[in-house]
Amino acid sequence: MHDTAMQIGKKFFEIYRRPEWKMVIDCGAMDINGSLRKACPEDIVYLGLDIEFGKSVDIKVNIGDPLPIRDDFADCVVSSSQMEHDDFFWMTFLEYVRVVKPGGHIYISAPSNGYYHRYPNDNWRFYPDCGHVLVRWAKKNGLQVELVESFIADRKKDVWNDFTAVFVKGEGARPERFIADEIPSRNVWKLGASEPEKVFKHSEDLDLIYAARDQAAAAEKALKDTTPALSVTGPAS
Repeated sequence: MHDTAMQIGKKFFEIYRRPEWKMVIDCGAMDINGSLRKACPEDIVYLGLDIEFGKSVDIKVNIGDPLPIRDDFADCVVSSSQMEHDDFFWMTFLEYVRVVKPGGHIYISAPSNGYYHRYPNDNWRFYPDCGHVLVRWAKKNGLQVELVESFIADRKKDVWNDFTAVFVKGEGARPERFIADEIPSRNVWKLGASEPEKVFKHSEDLDLIYAARDQAAAAEKALKDTTPALSVTGPAS
C-alpha cells in the first residue's frame, strides 16, 4: 500500500468513525506492503475480503459474484486500491451500498493516475465527478446513498494520485470535518455543493511536467546570459 493510500485511510477512520461502529468490511483487503486493517481502530471487527486468500484476507470472493454478506450488515465498507482492478466496479459499488447499514459509510480510494499494475487486470482510473455518477447509479437501482466528499489527493513520495470518495447510506448530515480540508487535494466535491472546490484543470503530473519545462527553459536562458560570446576572426594577413 503506497503512502497516501495509508495516510488517507487513517484520516477517514479518524474523521468518520462513530462510537457505535462494530464491524468494518474491507473489499480488496490483501496486505501488499500494508492494508487498511492497520488503520482500522482495534475495537472494531475487521472483515477482509479479496479474490484470493492471503495476509489480511478472511473471506475469498469471486469476481462478478454478489458479496457473501447479508443486507445492512456492516457499519462501514472500505475499499483501497481495488476498484481499478474490478471488472464491474459499478456493480461492486451496489454491493457496498447493499451490505452497509443505513447511516453507515462507504470509503473508496483508487488511482486517478499512476503506474499500469495488473492484479489481475488494471482497468480504470477515476476522477471526482464519478462520485456523483455512482450515487445516480445506486438510486437508479433502488438504493439510497449520498456523496459526502470526493477529491483527488496530491502525491507524496510515490507516483500515485488517489481518487477518494466517501458516501453515506441514506440521507447524510454535513460532517464537521472533511478529509479534503486536511490533506493537499484538488477538484473537491462536498455534500450539498453545486460546484467543486480547489479546481485544477491539470493533473499533478502535468503541473510537474510544466514546472520542469519552465525550469529547464530558465536554466538554458541563464546559461546563455552568462556565457561570453565567442569572437570569430580570420587568419592574420
